[in-house]
Amino acid sequence: MPKAATPLNDTKIRALEPKEKRYLIADGEGLYLEIMTSGTKIWRYRYSLNGKQQPLVTIGEYPAVGLKEARKLAVKYTEIVAKGVSPIADAQKDRGFAKSLTTVREFSEHWYQSLIADKSESYRNVTRRVLDKDIYPAIGSKELAEVNAGDILVICDKIKARGSPQAALLTRNIIKRMFEYAISRQVATINPAHQLVARFIATPQSRTRVLSPDELGLMLRKIYASDMARPSKLALHLLVITMVRKSEMIEAEWSEIDFENGMWRIPAERMKKDKEHWIHLSRQALAMFAELKELSHSQKYVFPMRRGYEDRPISKSTLNAAVRAMDTGVQHFVIHDFRRTASTHLHEMGQSSDAIEKALAHSIKGIKGVYNRAEYADERRKILQLWADFVDAQIETQRKVVIGSFGKTAA
Repeated sequence: MPKAATPLNDTKIRALEPKEKRYLIADGEGLYLEIMTSGTKIWRYRYSLNGKQQPLVTIGEYPAVGLKEARKLAVKYTEIVAKGVSPIADAQKDRGFAKSLTTVREFSEHWYQSLIADKSESYRNVTRRVLDKDIYPAIGSKELAEVNAGDILVICDKIKARGSPQAALLTRNIIKRMFEYAISRQVATINPAHQLVARFIATPQSRTRVLSPDELGLMLRKIYASDMARPSKLALHLLVITMVRKSEMIEAEWSEIDFENGMWRIPAERMKKDKEHWIHLSRQALAMFAELKELSHSQKYVFPMRRGYEDRPISKSTLNAAVRAMDTGVQHFVIHDFRRTASTHLHEMGQSSDAIEKALAHSIKGIKGVYNRAEYADERRKILQLWADFVDAQIETQRKVVIGSFGKTAA
């Protein structure tokens, strides 16, 4: 909520500092100054029509638009609202909006700065990559009013031809959200992305994907070489070698980790089957949790949100977005494929099927299903260490491949 209205002056405005989240300071008569997390200060006008609160009207950035001018415009918009009319069109004309932000690139940059810049780093990176790589080269110079469904279809088909149908769907969704904002700002009248049905761009991915040993090693090398945060890199590696579900990983609490006995005990309320699950941690997993403990700024969560919000774990989309923002070197992959990959390779190594199913927290049918977790403790401890060692070997193999490639090039 904005602070109570107290007349502003230039001294007060210059002294306003950015915070973790953007905030509003009221000046009165519907005029507010919004301080963004970047430090940018933007004049906004708040009003109601027919008893309903309307979206804030952007007046302009301070100090380009001074206090006196902002107050004068706020009075003008109040007079327009008194006639039962929205002041949005007038505000756009006053700041040259209709003239300067009519192309896809121009408006998309405005949309990015207004709505995306304050999102998570991974979300920003994904959006920026899609804009720069696929949207701008194709339609960046086109007028918003000239973009049609065919233009977007061409973009999506080109991405699908690269073997990335899910990336094509992501691109369509970003264009769709941008046009929704353009319509709300009265800069566009139709959303051409609405005409492209999602299921015709990318069908649900097959749930039979298994990463080969080379793909597994390549992906983890790419993850560690990327610019994603260190805790996210460790989270993805831990997902591979502990065989847990993504939600079980990101909501992990320090109280569940028993460093002394090398055990991770996930309570029943956090498990899909509502049964407590014990993971016998490999040497590698223990080392990763120890590093995370040193990096952590939360007393509760292993993977907390940024400082100021450490009482909550990272969102369920954080790891997905981090993976999408980088080139993994592997096509048609989703994070859940790690579990299937582990199961497939362990079975191929001749390990106990029942122990593997227990390690995955799957139910076992028949009389075997009533055995408690201790029945498979030794086998599960063995296969999780075997699997962690196997994964390390694939990473090392890919490292040697890279070194060998450089050597051949140099030669």
